[in-house]
Parts: sequence; C-alpha cells; structure tokens
Amino acid sequence: MEQQDDNLEDYILSHIGEEDPILAKLNRETHLKILYSRMLSGHLQGKILTMLSHMIRPKRILELGTFTGYSAICLAKGLQEDGKLTTIEHNDELEGMIRKYFAEAGMDHKIELFIGDIDQIVPNLSDSFDLVFLDADKRQYLNHYHLVFSKVNMGGYIIADNILWSGKVTETPSPSDDQTKGIIEFNDFIANDSRVEKVILPIRDGMTIIRKIRD
Repeated sequence: MEQQDDNLEDYILSHIGEEDPILAKLNRETHLKILYSRMLSGHLQGKILTMLSHMIRPKRILELGTFTGYSAICLAKGLQEDGKLTTIEHNDELEGMIRKYFAEAGMDHKIELFIGDIDQIVPNLSDSFDLVFLDADKRQYLNHYHLVFSKVNMGGYIIADNILWSGKVTETPSPSDDQTKGIIEFNDFIANDSRVEKVILPIRDGMTIIRKIRD
C-alpha cells in the first residue's frame, strides 16, 4: 500500500505545474539545514494553497506558523494587487532564512513577519482577514481558532493544516500525546460549529477548509 501511495504521489507531481524555482531552493535548504523539515508544505500542498488563494482573491491573509516561509509565499501569490499577508513564527532562529526567501521570491513588500507569541500578537492586529492559515502548535489549534475567529470577515476562510495527523486522529491517544489530543479536540469542535461550513481534504496530512457564515 505504501508503494502504491508513493507511485500515486509521483504521478500527481508529474501532472501538476512545476515547482517555483525559489520554492524548490527553499525546499532543499529546509531539508538540508532545518530540524523537522517535514513540516514544510512542499510542492503539492503549496500548489493547492496557491490555487485556493487565487480562487478566494484575499486582500488580507493571516498565517499562524511560518516555519521557513514556503506556505506564506504560496498563499501570497493569490493576494489582490494591494493585498498583504501577515505571518507569525515563534522560532527566532528561523527569521534570517524566512526574510531571505521572502525577498528572493519578490514578496517581502507583501508579507509582514512577526516573531513571537501568537497569543500576544494576534489580539493587537488591527486588520480583519479574508483567509487564515492555521499551522502552528497543534496543542493550541482550538485556542488559535477562537483567537482569530472574530477577525475573519463574513464569508472568509480558515484553512487548518495537519488535521489527520498521520491517521492518529482515528485512534485513542496516549495520555502524554498532547498534540494528537489537540488536533482531535479541534476537529470535534469544528464538526459541531454551526457558524461555519467545513470540508476535509485528505491531501498529505489533511487540510480542513472552513468558511465563516455567521458570527
């Protein structure tokens, strides 16, 4: 089954648009130099994020969890001409690499980077957002959802990454597995939240697309 999945992924990658050269360079450097490099969105998911952003045509995007900047660049490609993406990363050791690739991608004028604590930064943001991408600490997903919900415009979207968590969401987590418990708690809440429409895309590690329909 694993071999079949690998073959299908290879087939998919050979039948979609080529990876942006700057993103390919960022992909390589992340895997060479950065711990937990599998956190990077990568070619397929990146193309999906860009396509969704082009479809939504957001003026303002908020991303929680920048990592090395791959997903931010992908999402920023769909911004309106005068649009802006705000992204927040807690790991200050990644700042130099992030800013380097934002500049190389020609996106540094469209992307605003904050380094620090999401819980402290988000409440002080004055913008409202057409699209929010959740990809930070899985233990805090539901807290982050509550934190950003009032800042999402009516009809706006929240995309939550990693919501299948390598299939662990179908199992009973161990008492010490706070990340899996956090994802399950988030998924169960979204399933019952009547303020939104939602659908799960079983792509890579899963993404939930959430549309706000009422406050």
